[in-house]
Amino acid sequence: MIIVGLGNPGKEYEDTLHNCGYRVLDKLSESLGKKIMKIECSSLTCVTQIEGEKLVLAKPLTYMNNSGEAVKSLLARFNMKPKDLIVIYDDIDIPRYSLRVRLSGSAGTHNGMRSVVEKIGTENFIRVRVGVGKNEYNLKDYVLSKIGSEDKERFDRLFTTAAKIVEDFIRDGDTEKLMREGNNVK
Repeated sequence: MIIVGLGNPGKEYEDTLHNCGYRVLDKLSESLGKKIMKIECSSLTCVTQIEGEKLVLAKPLTYMNNSGEAVKSLLARFNMKPKDLIVIYDDIDIPRYSLRVRLSGSAGTHNGMRSVVEKIGTENFIRVRVGVGKNEYNLKDYVLSKIGSEDKERFDRLFTTAAKIVEDFIRDGDTEKLMREGNNVK
């Protein structure tokens, strides 16, 4: 299985709303006692195993709008199919501090997801959407804004919850449980 957290590389993007995918992956790798450090397939990666299954954690370095290039390369490199893929990303179209899990579906308004769907040629892969809500700002300015100190703790808990839900799914393979738990975080 390949788990990709979408985001933008670099210090200036570290604590932005657009880097929720990276942050969930950080929590997951921490839980697994692994570091995402190897550079391959235009991504920072780490390879491990859970319950005897190969697990690749990846943070694309292509910047958000070109994430599909890295995801396509990762699938080819590790000889996996889109059904073996989970993509985690921020989503303005769901309420702030909530999660939504889908087994397939459109990219919606997210340019990173549009890139992934376009490059791998299918919408049939699991996605974990981290709700950042909408704001009156210009969309680009909003998603690239820093998570404020008043929100930091709440988002941190959300990232930890999302990582746990994904880890549980990797361990038990129960998609119904994944959907139930992921869609009940509000």
